[in-house]
Amino acid sequence: MRATRSLRLGLVGAVALTATSLAAGAVAVPGSAPATGDHSATREAMDAAVQGGVPGVVGQAKDKFGTWKGTSGVGDLTTGRPRSTEDHFRVGSITKTFVATVLLQLEAEGRLSLDDKVDKWLPGVVRGNLHDGRRITLRQLLNHTSGIFNYRDDKEFVRTYILKDAFFRTRYDTVPLDQHVKYAMANKPDFTPGTSWKYSNTNYSLAAMVIEKATGNSYGEEIRHRLIKPLRLHATSVPGTNPKVPRPSSRAYAKLADSTEGPSYDVTELNPTRAGGGGDMISGAADLNRFYSALVRGELLPKKQLAEMKTTVEAKGLPGVRYGLGLAERELSCGVTVWGHHGGITGWTSEAVTTADGRHSLAFNFNGDWSGDSDAVIEAEFCD
Repeated sequence: MRATRSLRLGLVGAVALTATSLAAGAVAVPGSAPATGDHSATREAMDAAVQGGVPGVVGQAKDKFGTWKGTSGVGDLTTGRPRSTEDHFRVGSITKTFVATVLLQLEAEGRLSLDDKVDKWLPGVVRGNLHDGRRITLRQLLNHTSGIFNYRDDKEFVRTYILKDAFFRTRYDTVPLDQHVKYAMANKPDFTPGTSWKYSNTNYSLAAMVIEKATGNSYGEEIRHRLIKPLRLHATSVPGTNPKVPRPSSRAYAKLADSTEGPSYDVTELNPTRAGGGGDMISGAADLNRFYSALVRGELLPKKQLAEMKTTVEAKGLPGVRYGLGLAERELSCGVTVWGHHGGITGWTSEAVTTADGRHSLAFNFNGDWSGDSDAVIEAEFCD
């Protein structure tokens, strides 16, 4: 899902170097694009996306003609090293699709129901300031209709982990899932459960906690066992408290402020527990294409659960987007519908989408969290 700028992570910025000095031009890997497959519009959109000061972008498209890989810009502002088509990167909220898929698998196994109340699995956890887990279902967590406050918008969380001085002071700190919920409970709900829609990372911290309660394993272990290993997603991991990104990878940059002016900061290393079940995973473009293609083709869920996942509600404030269970439906300007998710975490912005039949997929990542024009890249691939 492509969220608005404020939903990405809220804090954006631009690099101090000029776009002209950064943009190396999108590079297609030799032999990766069949002669009959034209991705020139995607290549141009990637080039344009880094002209606004974003360090670099890497992407992969897969369709009936084969696989195309491309990069533009740089992976390291200090050395000028370009991005690699094999880069690992933090995928942010794309993690939500993995978490939702595991929860739906558990439903298919009869171990829980999406109509279960949160309080059944996490008694007393969702309480405070009118929040009440006895009135909220697991389904409402997954489709963001719970009304639960987004812990990332909590003022204390922002002061402690997001703003510049705080980030460097706490970048290696562990933030458990239940602490996410406590930050959320310090605020009032956004609305009565089931009456509206608003994106909230707290929903997926809770969903991850439910997975752990239902299985006795960490949600990361369940994702590895159920999704990463079967699909052979070799670049994909749930890193836990590990602050590093596996190689090959680029550096990641953030503004750590409310403005796009001023210096950018290297934020590559951080303890990903601050994002938890809502955004802590690492992957690569090829793996994301493989995952979403397998998902929509029914390789990961029975028909009933996949239909539930693709039952959408209006994503208020996001024109053309409807949200299912950890999966967003989006109609492009040319009438093509794609399914996937947006992902943002400090230093990175990612997108992964595929057509309904899973035959045409695109995944890409910016190593600057203020991002380039993600919409333009998606439109170029599927419409131009």
